[in-house]
Order: sequence, then C-alpha cells, then structure tokens
Amino acid sequence: MEFNLIITGVGGQGGLTLSRIVGNAAMHEGYNVRIGETLGMSQRYGSVLSYLRFGEEVYSPLIEEGKANLMLALEPAEALRNARFLGKNSTAVINAYPIHTATTLVGKEKYPELEEIKEAIGKICPVYMMDFQCEADRINPRTLGVLMLGYAYGKGLVPLKKESLYEGVRLTLREKLWEINFRALERGIELAKG
Repeated sequence: MEFNLIITGVGGQGGLTLSRIVGNAAMHEGYNVRIGETLGMSQRYGSVLSYLRFGEEVYSPLIEEGKANLMLALEPAEALRNARFLGKNSTAVINAYPIHTATTLVGKEKYPELEEIKEAIGKICPVYMMDFQCEADRINPRTLGVLMLGYAYGKGLVPLKKESLYEGVRLTLREKLWEINFRALERGIELAKG
C-alpha cells in the first residue's frame, strides 16, 4: 500500500501542522512516512504545499504530477495552483473560503470564482467543496485542517484508522489542544456522513 497526500493552503492555516498529524497517525500504524514541504511566505499568507507519502515502502517525499490520491486544499485558489498533482484516481477536498492576497485586493490579479475552481478541478477528479472554515469557526478557527481531515476520513478517502488520527493529534499537539481537535475531527466525519 502506498498513499500520496497533498495539503495546500496559505501560511497561517495550519497545513504544516496537519501534515505532521497525518504523518504521526500513519507511523502509529507502522507505515513508513515521508513529508516534504514547499513554503512561500508561510507565516503571512504565502503559498504552502506539503507532500505526504506513507506506505510499506516509501523512500521519497515527492509526489509525481497526477499521482496524489487526495488533496486537502485549505484555500481554494491554492487547489487550482496545485492541480497538476491531481489525476483520474485522485479526490480533492477543498475549503470554499478564499483568502485574498495583496495583489487581488488591489485589483492587480483577479481571484477566480469558486465555481470556476470547482469546475476546473472537477474536470480532473471528484471534488468535495464547502465552507469548512465556517464549520471550524464554530469550534475554533485553528481546527480547519483537522476538520477537513475528518471529512475526508468520513468519505473513506484516508486509509487510516480513526484511533490513529486521534493518536496523530496527541503526538503532534499540546494536550490543551487535544479536545477541540477531537471535536473538529468528529464534526468533519459528521459532515461527510450528512
């Protein structure tokens, strides 16, 4: 078994932390894990891309174009920017909550419409798109990634046990953050089922 996950977003959304949660969950199940990251200005809304691969025999963190099993896009335009990693066997879970950059805010660039993004990605692979940020805000805004992970798990897109995802949270985050992240994981699973 080999699983390739792309996590994309902008700095401050928790994409790097999410990759560590999933990586720790996979190691808990005994898989080899490789994580690679490409950072823009990750502290202030620059592009952030994490490659996470796990399986019995995984040696490189890099994912070939078209070979991601799953994309968790914390920001919709970043899904479009990294669509090259998607193929016919991929699935994209996209947060429909745009974060505008300085260039879009001053009108130098046009931010694509959410429907345009969904349609473009949908030509490549199945897409689940909703405002996950709104749901996360009801728990804690910083739980966005874990909520989306729960959603993907609930849709059967993450080949790990739920208890391993809980353990990934425990191994990655401080204890005072466990409960809100467990709630976010469960809320994501509920959304996937509903």
